[in-house]
Amino acid sequence: MAELSRRIHFGFGELEAGRNTSVFINCPYDKEYSQIFDSIVFATACCGFLPRCAIETGSTSTPRMDRITEVIGSSKYSIHDLSRCRCEGDKNLARVNMPLELGVCMAHKFGHNGRDCHDWLLLVPRGSEYVQFVSDMAGYDPKQYDLTPASAIPSVMSWLATRPDAVITSTPSDVIEALSEFIRRKEILMKRWAGETPWSDTVMLAINVGQELGLIPITEE
Repeated sequence: MAELSRRIHFGFGELEAGRNTSVFINCPYDKEYSQIFDSIVFATACCGFLPRCAIETGSTSTPRMDRITEVIGSSKYSIHDLSRCRCEGDKNLARVNMPLELGVCMAHKFGHNGRDCHDWLLLVPRGSEYVQFVSDMAGYDPKQYDLTPASAIPSVMSWLATRPDAVITSTPSDVIEALSEFIRRKEILMKRWAGETPWSDTVMLAINVGQELGLIPITEE
């Protein structure tokens, strides 16, 4: 398979989304989780990768699952957080979107040759009995964290830093210190967009903040 690449257009710039540097982030999108999500996005950008997710294309006529599989197929890496796989609400239902998307990524890993395989990271709450939830995952070693932004960043960065396509100059402590600035400016951006900020602008903001604070190298065209 040839290297998949396309241009993602931003409100104030554009980036090239190559498969080898794209990371699909599979996690909850609720308000309670939002700062953890922000920390994963920011840490991913600071490791020299392009964060991708299911919401990057917005609302379109294409079915959501088709959009998800397209993004996964054009990403060499993915990060999956199963911390919301628990019973919730009046009907006591569990969210299974995250395990479903993890399964799609696993199929990409085992369904392609070694050159084009997909690599993924599993995040779980520290001390969780995830093996009882998905017994087939017993042979894998997930990264455990404390369900806080500060604990998610080292888990994500220690994995991304060991991938062959990583470009990393910062440390988890550097990124944790800078995270508040990214979140502050993201909140301003969200207000300007009335809560409907395009995903591309969020990613570009993460990269801009990282560059301004010396966490991401600035490359000359």
